[in-house]
Amino acid sequence: MRTDTGQVINLADYRPTDFVLERVDLTFELDPTETKVESRLIFHRREGADTKAPLILDGDELALSGLLFDQSDMPANQYTATPESLTIRDLPETGPFELTITTIINPEANTQLMGLYRTGGIYCTQCEAEGFRRITYFLDRPDVLAPYTVNIIADKAANPLLLSNGNFLGGAGYGEGKHFAAWFDPHPKPSYLFALVAGDLGVIEDSFTTMSGRDVALKIYVEHGKEPRAGYAMDALKRSMAWDEETFGREYDLDIFMVVAVSDFNMGAMENKGLNVFNDKYVLADPETATDADYANIEAIIAHEYFHNWTGNRITCRDWFQLCLKEGLTVYRDHEFSADQRSRPVKRIAEVRHLKSEQFPEDGGPLAHPVRPTTYREINNFYTTTVYEKGSEVTRMIATLLGKETFKKGMDLYFDRHDGQAVTIEDFVRCFEDASGRDLAQFSLWYHQAGTPLVTASGTYDAAGKTFSLALEQMIPSTPGQSDKKAMHIPLSVALFAEDGSALQPVSVTGAEYTGNVLHLTQRTQTAVFDGIASRPVVSINRSFSAPVNLHFDQTPADLALLARHETDHFARWQALTDLALPTLLGAARDAGAGKTVVAERTFIDALLAAASDETLEPAFRAQALALPSEADIARELGSNNDPDAIHAGRQAVMQQVAAAGKEIFAALLETMTTPGAFSPDAKSAGRRALRNAALGYLSHAENAPVRAKTAFDAANNMTDLMQALTVLAHRFPDSNEATEALATFLARYSENPLVVDKWFSVQATIPGAATLDRVLALLDNPLFKRTNPNRVRALVGTFAFANPTGFGRADGEGYRFLAREILDIDGRNPQLAARILTSMRSWRSLEPIRAEHARKALAEIERTAGLSTDVRDIVERTLKG
Repeated sequence: MRTDTGQVINLADYRPTDFVLERVDLTFELDPTETKVESRLIFHRREGADTKAPLILDGDELALSGLLFDQSDMPANQYTATPESLTIRDLPETGPFELTITTIINPEANTQLMGLYRTGGIYCTQCEAEGFRRITYFLDRPDVLAPYTVNIIADKAANPLLLSNGNFLGGAGYGEGKHFAAWFDPHPKPSYLFALVAGDLGVIEDSFTTMSGRDVALKIYVEHGKEPRAGYAMDALKRSMAWDEETFGREYDLDIFMVVAVSDFNMGAMENKGLNVFNDKYVLADPETATDADYANIEAIIAHEYFHNWTGNRITCRDWFQLCLKEGLTVYRDHEFSADQRSRPVKRIAEVRHLKSEQFPEDGGPLAHPVRPTTYREINNFYTTTVYEKGSEVTRMIATLLGKETFKKGMDLYFDRHDGQAVTIEDFVRCFEDASGRDLAQFSLWYHQAGTPLVTASGTYDAAGKTFSLALEQMIPSTPGQSDKKAMHIPLSVALFAEDGSALQPVSVTGAEYTGNVLHLTQRTQTAVFDGIASRPVVSINRSFSAPVNLHFDQTPADLALLARHETDHFARWQALTDLALPTLLGAARDAGAGKTVVAERTFIDALLAAASDETLEPAFRAQALALPSEADIARELGSNNDPDAIHAGRQAVMQQVAAAGKEIFAALLETMTTPGAFSPDAKSAGRRALRNAALGYLSHAENAPVRAKTAFDAANNMTDLMQALTVLAHRFPDSNEATEALATFLARYSENPLVVDKWFSVQATIPGAATLDRVLALLDNPLFKRTNPNRVRALVGTFAFANPTGFGRADGEGYRFLAREILDIDGRNPQLAARILTSMRSWRSLEPIRAEHARKALAEIERTAGLSTDVRDIVERTLKG
């Protein structure tokens, strides 16, 4: 539905429906352009509801074909149908009644990929958040739960596979050339969890025996010929099921669990009850076509969608304002799963890198909103890193505050108390209060206040009294719609170290609650006094990133270097290295912008190289240490007046100096960090490849020649090594014969594999420099570029906008004007995709004035375009206004 303005929805206006939905029976007669949907709904009026209130059902581009009341035609004067709603009047005051609604829809023409659509010969649904109303008129909201029976009728030759939620009831022939299948989901669910898939797909099958001894059939459906590439996803699914039983006591509840992988999908995946629909990039993997990052993503996203079976499906959201209750909580669960499957500190570093690069800018810009917002115009625009990643961090803080055992009791109470319900954040928090006896009212501000808190710390040591005083102050910045912020409850994990690196344990701590090495900052300013400290301590604050805050704590390079060597919390060790790097990188950006020579701090270089060569550290950690803060990280730390070219030049100069100082170390790592034998995606092997490829990147700076990277490209026997070598060639030496040859070889080898072709587009979209826009424009005309495929659009247009500061942010503003044209084009087909790519402009005000004005004009061009979707208009107006 396209409209110039969308209705603003407010949390304060929530009220239950006047009618209770008892059950849903759906019959689909599938046809590419004329699918008939018959929806049989049984309602009764809610007790205490207005006896004269009409039933108003949601629609989106629908046309009513038939309407029955208790199996008889409904009089025309009793209802009003529009494409957006069906209003039915004069309904019974008591007792159940039955409505049968018939609509005709066109799946082939549904380019929005919301509701029921057909792509590549496959019928598929995507109903979250409000896609079900594109299928039939319905109370399309998450607090309307009912059991579903689904009958699917289709041409048997074209659609041998007919799937929906729940357990399979049976199927048979249905007239000439057709057949039908029936499914029943006994667990009441909201409409956003409905799913239907039909077509011709291959399958791999397995089974899982639950902790109570039930056998569950497992099936993953993919395009024919791709079945071998679904094996890792199946393995991840079985590990997820076992982990959820062991960690949270959650057992699967149907006879079958299915995953379907499709190539045209707006999201990463969808947790529809018993029938998860996935973007195939998060299912398909083998050593030749998938990187280690792809394997890790498949593992995490398979787990995430499976974990939704309890946190999202069995217990769902009362309204969309509670979205973090299912998404943030489930992200926390999949993070914990991945940490247990791989390396906990390395996983935590990756999580925080993502949080700081994506969520912190969102929290600090015009699109900032609370984890639990109170108003929205378009709910699709609130599937954000704030709801997901910051929501996960809030759950993690609850676990930190309460401790592992009490947190587990709170989760058990949540599952027991609210199974089968649509609930709120308050319901969730109350479970932990009841399990612990702790008042979490102040802590709950994390759900209600937007913005990233800034914690400023300073320390004073009293040698005579053997006390160390740590003064803390918190400040929560103003955000759109919220200027007056209350003090938060911020749990800070703290450790003290002596000059020799040994731990210092205080006899007591006064001035603030201190439990389990966690200091609780609950006031604007607090001073904690650590007694019994025998020598001046080196302080580590916010270990393991115990709270999602910005920390300002002046520490000498020597103190940071000590933490980088001796901190027992490896996340904090990595943070110390990052804190050593940032001043050098910030200074390098300023010097490069001013035309000065960049000189890297020697203490930082020495600490970094010491970590790189420390064989007591796992290779994956050493690779993370060598991955310097990104250009986006540097821009965020600079805050304003950012020049992407200066930031890039400064960072490159620092990398050059690190590479020159550590050339022998990097050459040795390239030789020793091999993974002999057949490829394995296990964490240890992936870590060795990560460290080896980091070394290759630095050597390309030290040698300033493409020969070594081209040799690595030619010798690579897996996609991880191949992509790193290709990226080094394309990014460092884009005009070289070696880069041109490698890009051509790569495409010739993988032109029939869409997911790998996406990588080919992305690596070129991220080549630094102003000239890349011309390359992107040429790639838009490449026969392999498909504007109707979200993955391909994200790979080229999205990657260029989000991940190429110098190309997208070129000084003449052409990158911003290019994006404006592309957004308007995409919006005509797929508003959700357009809106998400447009969020790449969220930090435009932090640019230097000339670029900022170019960006503003590009946004204004979008804003004044008539007929924008609600999705895009919402984003562009908030981006300009903020």
